[in-house]
Amino acid sequence: MQTHEIRKRFLDHFVKAGHTEVPSASVILDDPNLLFVNAGMVQFVPFFLGARTAPWDRATSVQKCIRTPDIDEVGITTRHNTFFQMAGNFSFGDYFKKGAIEFAWTLLTNPTDQGGYGFDPERLWATVYLDDDEAIELWQEVAGLPAERIQRRGMADNYWSMGIPGPCGPSSEIYYDRGPDYGVDGGPEANEDRYIEIWNLVFMQNERGEGTSKEDFEILGPLPRKNIDTGMGIERVACLLQDVDNVYETDLLRPVIDLMAARAPRGYGQGNHDDDVRYRIIADHSRTAAIIIGDGVSPGNEGRGYVLRRLLRRIIRAAKLLGIDGAVMADLMSTVRDAMGPSYPELVSDFERIQRIAVAEETAFTRTLASGSRLFADAADATRASGATVLSGADAFTLHDTYGFPIELTLEMASEAGLSVDEEGFRGLMAEQRQRAKADAAARKHAHADLSAYRELVDAGPTEFTGFDELSSDARILGIFVDGRRVPVVSHSAGGDAPPADRIELVLDRTPLYAESGGQISDVGSIVGTGASATAKAAVTDVQKIAKTLFVHRVTVESGEFVEGDTVTAAVDPKWRHGATQGHSGTHMVHAALRQVLGPNAVQAGSLNRPGYLRFDFNWQGALTDAQKADIEEVTNEAVEADFAVHTFHTELDKAKAMGAMALFGENYPDEVRVVEIGGPFSLELCGGTHVRNSAQIGPVTILGESSVGSGVRRVEAYVGLDSFRHLAKERALMAGLASSLKVPSEEVPARVANLVERLRAAEKELDRVRLANARAAAANAAAGAELVGKVRLVAQRMAGGISGADLRSLVGDVRGKLGSDPGVVALIAEGDGGSVPYVVAVNAGAQDLGLNANDLVKALGAAVGGRGGGKADLAQGSGSDASGIDAALAAVRAEVGRS
Repeated sequence: MQTHEIRKRFLDHFVKAGHTEVPSASVILDDPNLLFVNAGMVQFVPFFLGARTAPWDRATSVQKCIRTPDIDEVGITTRHNTFFQMAGNFSFGDYFKKGAIEFAWTLLTNPTDQGGYGFDPERLWATVYLDDDEAIELWQEVAGLPAERIQRRGMADNYWSMGIPGPCGPSSEIYYDRGPDYGVDGGPEANEDRYIEIWNLVFMQNERGEGTSKEDFEILGPLPRKNIDTGMGIERVACLLQDVDNVYETDLLRPVIDLMAARAPRGYGQGNHDDDVRYRIIADHSRTAAIIIGDGVSPGNEGRGYVLRRLLRRIIRAAKLLGIDGAVMADLMSTVRDAMGPSYPELVSDFERIQRIAVAEETAFTRTLASGSRLFADAADATRASGATVLSGADAFTLHDTYGFPIELTLEMASEAGLSVDEEGFRGLMAEQRQRAKADAAARKHAHADLSAYRELVDAGPTEFTGFDELSSDARILGIFVDGRRVPVVSHSAGGDAPPADRIELVLDRTPLYAESGGQISDVGSIVGTGASATAKAAVTDVQKIAKTLFVHRVTVESGEFVEGDTVTAAVDPKWRHGATQGHSGTHMVHAALRQVLGPNAVQAGSLNRPGYLRFDFNWQGALTDAQKADIEEVTNEAVEADFAVHTFHTELDKAKAMGAMALFGENYPDEVRVVEIGGPFSLELCGGTHVRNSAQIGPVTILGESSVGSGVRRVEAYVGLDSFRHLAKERALMAGLASSLKVPSEEVPARVANLVERLRAAEKELDRVRLANARAAAANAAAGAELVGKVRLVAQRMAGGISGADLRSLVGDVRGKLGSDPGVVALIAEGDGGSVPYVVAVNAGAQDLGLNANDLVKALGAAVGGRGGGKADLAQGSGSDASGIDAALAAVRAEVGRS
């Protein structure tokens, strides 16, 4: 059965069952939490949360989805794709577990001549959440599944959310047994290669909060109503119905593999696992890239653009590793269009633009590969000249980091040159890079930039850094860049036409200005012309390294003009440098104190320091105690007071490590390294940063706090120098003010504040109790005085302020119960906390018989107060923001009831 037919049968099945077919949303939604749409239910989230009323009770769709967290694993496993089609059926407060199970089971097992997929029911298994006895009973009742083919699984497998705050709930997954050829028996718990998941039924009933994993998040409470969200993987079902081993061999992906196999010297499926992975990467990434471009993304250096660029470049790399010469992108995009066009006509109508963007990226990256190949040749020659046969991990990492070379390409080129590669060293550096990016994504401003314009200067040699010995240096301008393009001259424009400061860059042959690295942010200062260009002046706002050797000064041109080749004077702001050295040396001191207090397991995981401030990340399980934080602060300041001398020297890397020198996080070290020693054994680290001359120059260090920045990683933050003094002075003034207000000595302030807080909480609870009691009394009086509108007894009333939506629901139920069996409608509205206007409408059976519906009435209420809401025929609720419309809202309800 072809994939397009699988899609059609799914949609037809649910449309016949009363579902509205909803088109796929773009893979790009205006959701700050998501880079791409990653699940079929994303476009329906507002309906699940109750923020908006769904225009249908039940819906079905086949959603374009993209997931890229494990992009490096694509093709290695045979069931995962970056792009996939998620077929789903959704119920918004309509049917729940039984209906979802019935719909899924009939579609899967009905014969093909009856519109089903014809799966053998004896090969289907189900999993349910640990305590979901109801789901187990329904699988046995509805599907006739024996107990031995139903397995209970934990939160990681059978409790679903998007991975971010939003709707969630227990799930039940359907698996297909592919047979003993694919692994051992025992169900999904035993082997998920043999038992492949094809459908996930999510019983969406709760809302989740923040969390760090699939199992670590808070359940905030129930959703306004129970919903159904299911997802059937089209590609996985196609794999089974087309009787192929993996999703890459289905009818939508295999044409791309066949196209490449016709051009490559080595075919697909010939026993070479690495080659097969490359074919799958090309197949998967080609259609993902086409879909992303089709939805409006262009290759770039951040966000979605960077994901697209990475996909396209992985395609090109994989093709070259397969031995394919020449361009491939145009043919790949044509093949994807032909395969996917029947389901996604936009790939046909917008094909010219899609192909043009993909081909342009291929052309640009091909040039980058050529530049990287020259660097590889130099590294290989140097390796052989030294008598070694192993290319260093640092060289392999530079090829990857600067030129975008994957390790696979470096390995193949090394093999052809008669060399091997230090893969362990490379992967260690990659791991450090990933940790560094996670600890501070902003610290690597050139991480994903297109650096081809700088290649000539990178190849010419490193910038000479003079800042350890002087704060001002004469230099020559080697290059000028605007928006990443090299230009011969840049000038100040009195008319304001000069490019913005962050778009102008000057590259000098030598500089005293420190470039951001090792956790230390860059210096600021100035660059001024000399001689004929003496009128030229620029403020340096940032300095970054390219290829770890070339210093790039980002500047604002304040006067005159700079011409490539000019001589200039570059100078560091001395006040800034003083603060920067305090922050950096303070980081070393805090690191040493942490290890002294906590022990050697407090291993560094990242750092950032700037004038007056430092932060230090380290591996540690659990929060620090107040006593530990106090000890760390005391040990640090004792070392400051000791006025230790700060020594720097160069030595061989092995000797430095033998001395016990600590390697700073994320740094790559040459054979000869710089060591910073403070107080002999107290602090000894490999470091290329700037420092004070004596520890007393750091000034006082004040620990601000300690927090978690990820699983097993803690962060300490501190002020140093004058910033530390100012912080302490502010804290002292605050404490003095509190002591004066509370009329107690300073040392008694914490106890007095704790007592006041407890009393306040008790008072708030009592106030809430009284408020609700008064509201119940008012509601009871309202029921007794219900007005008769036509044949309907109506209570439409504004309640006292401060009542929550939950309280209103409870009150509405009480009032409706007091109206008896006569047709009755209750509409209560209040001014809630924070400017909200909650409202609830209840309609009893008698009023429903007259045609009244709570869902319709709540919309009339909401229109007058700028709100939205929804619910069922007997009970609906919502919330607005315009309290001035409350009277008009109640009048609107009366008018609606009067029309019945």
